[in-house]
Amino acid sequence: MIDPIIQKSIDEAALVIGKTWPLYSFVTSNPLSGYESVPFEEAANQAREFLNATVFPETTLFRQAWKKGEIDKNVLVELLKENKLSESPEFYLQEMASHKKTTAKNGHHDLDRIMAKWLAAFMDEGLAEWEMPNKSEGFYNAWRKLAVYDTEMPKTTADEIPKTSAAALTVLLDGYAAADFTKIFTFHLAALPGWTGYINHRNSYHSLWQQEYPITLQDYLAVRLWVAKKIDAEIFPEYMARSGTSSLSKLQYIWLQAWEKSWQNQLLQVVADQQLVSQKSVQEKQVPEAQMVFCIDTRSELIRRHVENKGLYETFGYAGFFGIAMDYESLNDGLIRKSCPPILNSAYQVSESPQRNNTEKVQVYRRKKEISNFTEYFLKRMKNMLPSAFGYVEGSGFFYGLSLLARTLMPAFLYKLNKKSITNYESICEPQISNIGAPEHTHFEITLAEKAAIVKGAFDLMGWKSFAPLVLFIGHGSHSANNPFGSSLDCGACAASPGRHNARMLAKIANIPEVQKFLRENHSIAIPENTVFIGGEHNTTTDEILLFDSEVPDSHSEQLQKLKLNLLKTQQTATQERLYIANNSVAFAHKKANNWGETRPEWGLAKNAGFIVGPRELTKNKDLDGRCFLHSYDWETDESGKALEAIMQGPMVVTQWINNHYYFSTVDNEVFGGGSKITHNITGKFGVVQGNGGDLKMGLPLQSVMESDLEMYHQPLRLSVLIQAPLSRVSTILARNEHLKNLLDNKWIYLMVMDPLQANKIIHYQHKFNWVVANQESATKKEVEMMTV
Repeated sequence: MIDPIIQKSIDEAALVIGKTWPLYSFVTSNPLSGYESVPFEEAANQAREFLNATVFPETTLFRQAWKKGEIDKNVLVELLKENKLSESPEFYLQEMASHKKTTAKNGHHDLDRIMAKWLAAFMDEGLAEWEMPNKSEGFYNAWRKLAVYDTEMPKTTADEIPKTSAAALTVLLDGYAAADFTKIFTFHLAALPGWTGYINHRNSYHSLWQQEYPITLQDYLAVRLWVAKKIDAEIFPEYMARSGTSSLSKLQYIWLQAWEKSWQNQLLQVVADQQLVSQKSVQEKQVPEAQMVFCIDTRSELIRRHVENKGLYETFGYAGFFGIAMDYESLNDGLIRKSCPPILNSAYQVSESPQRNNTEKVQVYRRKKEISNFTEYFLKRMKNMLPSAFGYVEGSGFFYGLSLLARTLMPAFLYKLNKKSITNYESICEPQISNIGAPEHTHFEITLAEKAAIVKGAFDLMGWKSFAPLVLFIGHGSHSANNPFGSSLDCGACAASPGRHNARMLAKIANIPEVQKFLRENHSIAIPENTVFIGGEHNTTTDEILLFDSEVPDSHSEQLQKLKLNLLKTQQTATQERLYIANNSVAFAHKKANNWGETRPEWGLAKNAGFIVGPRELTKNKDLDGRCFLHSYDWETDESGKALEAIMQGPMVVTQWINNHYYFSTVDNEVFGGGSKITHNITGKFGVVQGNGGDLKMGLPLQSVMESDLEMYHQPLRLSVLIQAPLSRVSTILARNEHLKNLLDNKWIYLMVMDPLQANKIIHYQHKFNWVVANQESATKKEVEMMTV
């Protein structure tokens, strides 16, 4: 049993590390999530010390923003004056540039290398052909039995090593003051934040690998401190203050605030130009030919504009898991994966069953997939196993050469060829939903009331009142070749899975006549008889929108064909804008999607800076440059405020995670990001390392946030949220949710409210329920107090 003081110190030290997500479900998250209870500036400076990291944009990034006019001079000068700095902006740019980044403070390279070696061996998830022995006994016990064979350490015997990790820590900490335990643990956890972050992730989400082969931070620290003592590495190093760092951080933070304020002013100018009309005052509104619900993802902003320009279409924004907290069982491999936000516990499991008259087709599909999966497994074994590797390479080299040549010279052609050869099982199957925990291979349908609640929840959050003949729920996924970080381009709201499964499930539930009757009789939601719901998917690499329409009735075939033609036109114009190419833009997008040497198949959520909650009229026909998450919301239909509270508790928190993931991956790509893709090597099937070892990379690759090694693409700004709703409603929600209030008070998020009860006046949240009217920051103290709720 571990000493309570030691356990408490481990828990406190663990705050310095975030969670490193595996490649197959690479969810963007705040690497400093453990510090969200303290102010952003303080958290950043602590992380700078512990991780030897850059936590604010460096001078080169500020200079680029300054030259492009992204930082308003008036805003910057005002902030400098507030901080009693009277020199010119150029002077302070030069002063920041004069500071040189210090080298790493730790001197435990050998210790890091030894620990990374043991962690890679133990945490392997099927890449290695020969598994580390005794893994089922846990990391500490497995290491203890093999440590005697480690030639990188002085000779040792098993009797020297304590039998448990708790006992080892007690022995190793003997002679140190209990007050120093947290500092010691923080130092050693921060040394390899990628690896310790993955241990943190496995313990938080109790993966199958963690259940079979357990590893804890306690185990890690016991092994690391024992090895440190054995090789005479530091256990408790002295923290030395860095000269000049404090003044540099202060200047960087001022420039960051000026950059953020400048962008907010630009955003507010966009929405201020819009003519907003109360929805209740509109007596007659033309029913659109189709309505489409896209994910709030920033990549949806562009596609929604192009869809709306092709016909009488209305679009909405909704979190891409479509309100279904589910796990999904794939027909391709039988694996069950989470398909809802990581902050939610899955309530349902969704699997596939044959549509009527398609049972035989599904059986044929299963057999073909089994053969394909076995062939892939067999070839991999032949390539990786030592006895067969050389013969396999010799015999297959010619064919691999032809394959590489085709993939290099004709990636677009191969993309279209592969697409034609793929049979999507969605055309012959339908999703079935059951309560979580149902016995394997059986399905217990959820109740009618639960199904109706899922559909009603979606309508409530979006403020939906009328229905078109065709209503599309469009999830999103990505396509890229030779991309270890491919899942990071899929839907974050679906735990880095494609959103198509959730979209199909919601469409199926909404089409059930009994569900529609329940909604009409119990919730006064009248869905017209001629309305058909369809699931779909937006491929964010090619901008193709695929519809799963095999069960759409013939009565809607003409409307559907017209819509599909317009979606093809949408793909063409969207790719032209996104890829900056006038001709053959779709073919160029196909090339990027299937080019095995493409480092940037698409930009993902790079440039994200804002989250707008309100009706489409706020931003319709406005080019937001793919920088805003857009969530539909109608304050007039949400009299209780429950819908807005759900948006603020869920999507607002998640978009803050995404925003901070991109922020920190940009300001220090080596520590918080993924480094360059050029020298990536996959380890254990779950992560990448740079070169031949070292720390596990925990963030986005350099190529996902930078135009080049020096020129930025993503602007590292904190998330600015704009909500159109009565100020009193927002304040009431904040008063009930301490965590949301802390995110605002600690400046992890900026909040602006457009109050429709005050002529859409925009009001900024300041601190502890103080609000200031936009463009009136110089108002008198009395006026500010009047805005205090």
